[in-house]
Amino acid sequence: MDREEQNRKAWNSGTYAAWLERFGTPQEAAEKIAQDPNKRIGSVLAEMGEPLTGKRIVNLLGSNGNKAVALALLGAEVTVIDFSEGNERYARELALSAQVPLRYVQADVLDLPEAEFAAPYDIVFMEFGILHYFTDLEPLFRTVRQLLTKGGILILQDFHPVSTKLISSRGTTAAIRKHKVTGDYFDETLEVKEAAFTKFLPDSEKQGEVPTVKLRNWTLGEIVTGAAQEGLFIRKLEELPNQSSDIYDKGIPKTFTLIAENR
Repeated sequence: MDREEQNRKAWNSGTYAAWLERFGTPQEAAEKIAQDPNKRIGSVLAEMGEPLTGKRIVNLLGSNGNKAVALALLGAEVTVIDFSEGNERYARELALSAQVPLRYVQADVLDLPEAEFAAPYDIVFMEFGILHYFTDLEPLFRTVRQLLTKGGILILQDFHPVSTKLISSRGTTAAIRKHKVTGDYFDETLEVKEAAFTKFLPDSEKQGEVPTVKLRNWTLGEIVTGAAQEGLFIRKLEELPNQSSDIYDKGIPKTFTLIAENR
């Protein structure tokens, strides 16, 4: 089984049950998001330019729709593109419970129907754990550029390569947290891992083989270069520490935010 087919199969194996376990029913999740949709989006909300009313945003590989529904509650016209049937089911039920419109396209982002490029978006939003599913970044960023209107922006948040490629961490509290340089930052080989959603699967769903995916972890230079080579103008690259604690993982970049414009 090739990489793409393995990843697709994994993400169509129990995702809906995992999100029920993680977030509760769509109705329960919608109520929580509605209490503070700004918080659900986080710091990148400022990069989107308020108000969001009327802005067209596409959330590439937007998974279960949590971020998309929050954006819709803030007034944006939101589309999710993702290839998981379980993700789509949860997202649609979530949007229905939140009483907001949500367009969901179940498709491979590298093989979109031409109609998807007919009405360009103001913002392409990609966040956390997306890039490693691609073995070539140029087609992805080419799709991003094609989806954007002139002057539109890509907002990409992801885990920092120093933390995903170079450093291994052990210990669940700041006091005992230990870090070691165990990886090869320039390693280009694919890594087989359990699909991220599987840690939320209820015991009743943990039968048989655990779904695995093949991932390619990229360096920061490869990511920035990939976007620039496809004609996206880099406006901002921000490297961030652990956002949930001032002392936990102190001194180590944990995430990054890339803002790029289609000029």
